[in-house]
Amino acid sequence: MVRNLKARGLAGELAAEFVGTMILILFGCGVVAQVVAAGIGDHDSIAWAWGIGVTLGIYVASRISGAHLNPAITVALAVFKGFSWRKVAPYALAQTAGAFVAALLVRWNYTEVLNAADPGLTIKTQGVFSTLPGNGTLPVGDWGAFRDQIIGTAILALVIFAITDLRNTAPAANLAPVVVGFLVVAIGMAWGTNAGYAINPARDFGPRLMSWLTGYDTAFTDQYGYPYWWIPIVAPIIGAVIGGAIYKYFIERYLPAEPAPEALPAKDIERVS
Repeated sequence: MVRNLKARGLAGELAAEFVGTMILILFGCGVVAQVVAAGIGDHDSIAWAWGIGVTLGIYVASRISGAHLNPAITVALAVFKGFSWRKVAPYALAQTAGAFVAALLVRWNYTEVLNAADPGLTIKTQGVFSTLPGNGTLPVGDWGAFRDQIIGTAILALVIFAITDLRNTAPAANLAPVVVGFLVVAIGMAWGTNAGYAINPARDFGPRLMSWLTGYDTAFTDQYGYPYWWIPIVAPIIGAVIGGAIYKYFIERYLPAEPAPEALPAKDIERVS
């Protein structure tokens, strides 16, 4: 989610990104812990909770920071939408910190259940906090996961750019966060096999670091022993830039100069530029 920001102050924007991302991860990692460690729910529960978490995180942060909640989206906004490059690193750090704290709360709350399901804190429950190729069990290699994360994040960025563009058919009545949530649900249901649809460096690295600090010795590697941690960071950034480029050069350039009349009530969710 993006919007036109005026005189909010960087500290306020970073606080909003921190809390918005924290809300996202509380629901996301929380539901995976419930499904994986307690056996309550299934893949659909995970997809829906992640999507709802995105929606709620956006509603929490949008008015102050634009609710990027994702370093890959922040980079794409800097490349294509005029978002200040000097804010990219601070936003990414705030997002990662929010994800770290949320994952720590999930880890603490589900301590007993996680220890009962996986006393050694192994790959079996590592996926509660961070992604793995093939979700740790399917025959997908690291480069297959890298490809998957590029594609999935390209879809995410492309559609977010469309949803938040008032010159396109933007959702009215402040419903854009709901539509973005549905987008994440759809990505989870259609693109969750090869790499667990991290599509967000902060979502993956913050919880990954937390899990390593709290007993998951293999947190930075995958089931093959490969140092996997960098893939959900680099691939989503590449994908977001590709998705933004597709929107800019295949859609945006052909839109009318003025916003569609029906989009005007949604002025609170303007893009950065």
